[in-house]
Amino acid sequence: MVSLQFSMSCLITFTFLVTLTAAQKVVHHNCSDISGSFTRNSTYNANLNRLLSTFSSNISANDYGFYNISYGQGPDAANGIALCRGDVNSDVCLRCIKNATTELRNRCSNEKEAIIWYDYCMLRYTNRSIMGVMQLGPYFVMNNTNNVMVTDGDAFNQALSALLDILISNASSGNASGKFATGTLQKIKALVQCTPDLTAIQCGSCLYHCVFSRVRKSNVKLETNHEPNEPVEDHEISSAECIQYDFSIIRDATNDFSDANKLGQGGFGAVYKGKLSSGELIAVKRIATESGQGDVEFINEVQLMAQLQHRNLVRLLGFCLEGNERLLVYEFVPNASLDQFLFDPVKCANLDWEKRYKIIAGIARGLLYLHEDSRLRIIHRNLKASNVLLDAEMNPKISDFGMARLCPLDQTQSATSRIAGTYTGYMAPEYAMQGHFSAKSDVFSYGVLVLELLSGRENNAFDNGENVEDLLSYAWRNWKDGTAMDFVDDRLKDGSKDEQMRCIHIGLLCVQEDVAQRPNMASVVVMLTSHSITLPLPSPSAIFMNNNT
Repeated sequence: MVSLQFSMSCLITFTFLVTLTAAQKVVHHNCSDISGSFTRNSTYNANLNRLLSTFSSNISANDYGFYNISYGQGPDAANGIALCRGDVNSDVCLRCIKNATTELRNRCSNEKEAIIWYDYCMLRYTNRSIMGVMQLGPYFVMNNTNNVMVTDGDAFNQALSALLDILISNASSGNASGKFATGTLQKIKALVQCTPDLTAIQCGSCLYHCVFSRVRKSNVKLETNHEPNEPVEDHEISSAECIQYDFSIIRDATNDFSDANKLGQGGFGAVYKGKLSSGELIAVKRIATESGQGDVEFINEVQLMAQLQHRNLVRLLGFCLEGNERLLVYEFVPNASLDQFLFDPVKCANLDWEKRYKIIAGIARGLLYLHEDSRLRIIHRNLKASNVLLDAEMNPKISDFGMARLCPLDQTQSATSRIAGTYTGYMAPEYAMQGHFSAKSDVFSYGVLVLELLSGRENNAFDNGENVEDLLSYAWRNWKDGTAMDFVDDRLKDGSKDEQMRCIHIGLLCVQEDVAQRPNMASVVVMLTSHSITLPLPSPSAIFMNNNT
């Protein structure tokens, strides 16, 4: 199996049980009119001819296979970069670039911006500034079309994820001579690479975007199931199967929604533990009729959750829509929600630093998956400790997607007149006050969660012995005063101080008032996995500044 993901600034290749071999052939090209077109007698055409001629015959071999050339100024400037795969020799590299210059000009006759990918190199030109600029699009994905026997799909995905984490960290940490890494784990071979003009965080963000840019199946099949154990033909089951259950099956599984099976009460209704006739344990969310969640929100949650498959998201098994009853059937997660451990004076002892760090990293990966879907960006809008469930190994699983929204990837922000849920300290200020939400709204909520996990405190106001302040102000004050470790829960004193300091830093970056200054979740994952990367300094939030005037 071979899978390729290319963007303008980075690439990922992974193979399974085969050795990747390639000839000098065009993989993909793109001619873009985003910057307009040019005529034969134009200054841009003259500059472009000089650029391509230089790439074709006047560049010398170097050790890292990256070249950047510019001719002209302003809108008539021709700027170009060429990058060879990090595992090819200089002769192959230069030959590939030479072929690319000829082929790209033939394929894109008058567009001012174009890019071509070969197996061994890529070449791009434009009239815009491109050095040191991460650009994700255009991108394309090549998936293997052959069937490959993998006995355990989950194990394969976990191994692939672990391998890519290591390689992305290694490539991101590379210097200006090259950001390239390759490796093998359990017969999976992978290669990752960025243009070396990117920063470490830009490189990691680009590569994680590639990881999540494989297109998911767009058709989600909703199956009706009257008997849970009834065999279903193979062709009837999709990878995003969602079963519609009879109400009687769920009523019996929960012992008629008995109080003994009640796991908790949320804003939209109660959650019950259940057991199907097959012996499978389930969690059933029974939507309260007075909850305010209508059919729109219910169907929204079903459609969203049916498409989401990630180890850090709660898996939807099915639903029931019968009369006034609206039920969501999820996998059963045995350790309830994060808040029941973190803020309980007894149970919190089970959350040592190793577990909390795993939770911090797992939530980040779950959000990254939501935000980096190749077609639509999913914004949760209601991330908080009570909506993070913990499995038997204390792995976090994000839940409750009733308020989630879809946003096109090219749309950075949306607005709503209805604020989801009740106001809490998890809510980003631009969302709480103006109804503006984006992926960065989830980033803010994530930052609050990180600071809660570090301090063991809820995000409401508390008396610190001198005055009353909120969690974010308390975190910032300790950071500013050089006493950040005083912010950390006393129960975590045996944990890694470096990791704790880095997580405080990341948390403060995520809760910055300026939306543009908050990192995206791809950058957060890079910050968590690549400790050699220098983090930018956070700026104080408006909350802190108002509390200190």
